[in-house]
This record gives sequence, C-alpha cells and structure tokens, in this order.
Amino acid sequence: MPATLHEHALFAGSPVLAGVHHLDLGIEPHAHDFLEIAVIGAGAGRHVTSQGERPLRLGQVIVLRPGAWHGFRDCAGLTVANCCLSAQALRAELALLYDIPMLRAMLWTDPVASGTHGVAVTTVDPAAAEEAIAEIALLERDLGADRGRPGRVLGRLVTVLGILADGRDLTREEPAPIVSPAVAATIARFEAEPAHPWRLDDLARAVNLDPDHLGRLFVRHVGLTPLRYLARLRAERAATLLAHSTLPAARVGAAVGWADPTYFARRFRTLVGLTPTEYRRRTRSATHWSGTGQPETQ
Repeated sequence: MPATLHEHALFAGSPVLAGVHHLDLGIEPHAHDFLEIAVIGAGAGRHVTSQGERPLRLGQVIVLRPGAWHGFRDCAGLTVANCCLSAQALRAELALLYDIPMLRAMLWTDPVASGTHGVAVTTVDPAAAEEAIAEIALLERDLGADRGRPGRVLGRLVTVLGILADGRDLTREEPAPIVSPAVAATIARFEAEPAHPWRLDDLARAVNLDPDHLGRLFVRHVGLTPLRYLARLRAERAATLLAHSTLPAARVGAAVGWADPTYFARRFRTLVGLTPTEYRRRTRSATHWSGTGQPETQ
C-alpha cells in the first residue's frame, strides 16, 4: 500500500514545503498529515481520489486537508506545483490565514465541505496558474537557500495564496463573509478540546446565542454545522495519531472523542475515504518527492 507523507520527515522545521515537479508517469495514491495545495500546469494526466478518477487540466487547484489522499495517473509532461502547509503551523503561526475570508474558503471551507473527503478542486485562469507556479518555484528556492529568513518565506507564501484566491472563478462563488466572533470562539473550543463531548446547547450558551442561530452562522461562515465541523477536525486529528503513534485504532478513536470503535471506523471512513486500518497501512514508510516528481522511499 502507498505511504502517508509526513510533515516531520519533509518540512525540516519549516511551516512550509514547496516544489515544482514534472511528471511523465504517475504518483501512486498517498495520504498526507499536512495540508497540500497542488497547482496544475501544462501537460496531461488524471487525478485519483476517493471520489474517483478525473482528467487534469491547466489551471486546476487541488487542496487536500490533513488526512486526505490522492494520486496521479497516466501523466505526460504534466507540471504540478506543490505548496504544502504544516498542520501544526495552521493551528499556530499560520492561524492568521483563517482570518482572511478568501483564504479561509480556499484552505478550510471548501475541502471540509460535506462529501469531499477533505479534497477540493477549483479552477483559476491559466495566467494565474502559471504565475502561481513561478512563485512556488521561487518559494522552493527561498526555502532551500535561506531558512534563516522566515519573513521572506511567509511573504512568498502569502503571494502564492493571493494569486490563487484572485484567480478563482468568482462569477460562480459568493464572497466569503467576515467570520462571526461566535463561530471563531466555537472553533477555538473545538481546536483546544476536540475529544470533549460537545453539545450544541452548551456551545451556544457559551457565546450567548440560540442553538439554531449558532448553527445557521456556522453553515454561513464555514459551510458545515458545528458538529459536522467537529467531526472533520476529529478525523484530521485521528489521521495524525494513526500516522505517528502505535496506539490501537480503538484508542485513537477514543482519544479524539469517538469511544465506540465501530462508530469511529464508520465516521473516519466517511470523512477520509479509508478505514482507520487502511489509512494506517499507508504510513508504514516515509515517502519523499524526488527531483522528477516520483515518490522516493527512504
């Protein structure tokens, strides 16, 4: 089975990883314990996810939340530029990205929407895709040449994200509203204690709102109800534990708030597209990208 790509093995202490790859074969399906943005350039190929297999085209932007998986097949001269963000950093030094509505939609709302298994595929215009790929190449250079200047790396990252956000087809999208303080406070509670047996009544009381009103705000700002958002967060945390610990799957479920092993397995498969056992099997070796874009097992 393919491996999970691990941020502890790939990121070398940086919150960001970047690279531009030219594929003439394919990449076996693999999972991630970090967030990946893949910008598709020139060439041909097919994208494989838990949702099936689809042809790739210039301008597609693939965003995968931690715990999601994908692969590439039948590639011919395909350019794929990867910009990857540490899951830990997204809860710490990169958490400010959540406060920017257009980036919140790209990195959080779209890929956690119900039924996507943590994968979102959108499209930018070809010029924006080429510009983003060029900036990702510069980001890769900056990461390799000067790890002592994190401000430059952060600036380049924001430039890449801005190009992709501006290049999206906004004629089919509503502008993302400014996040509600009540929603932000509830998400902070989830992030701090995902295993807590949260009840909607208690969450609403903590922010002085009616439960139905809090639910409507969540759907408006995040695209999910509060408890569905919590389920996605638990699945991401479970994926990290499955990848990095030897805890039995049942204990992993209990650690994130799903004490019933059968229920945990069912919820994890629904949200990630694999059973906990299948997901863990993908973590038995660490995989790196080689210069040609092929997985290189170390």
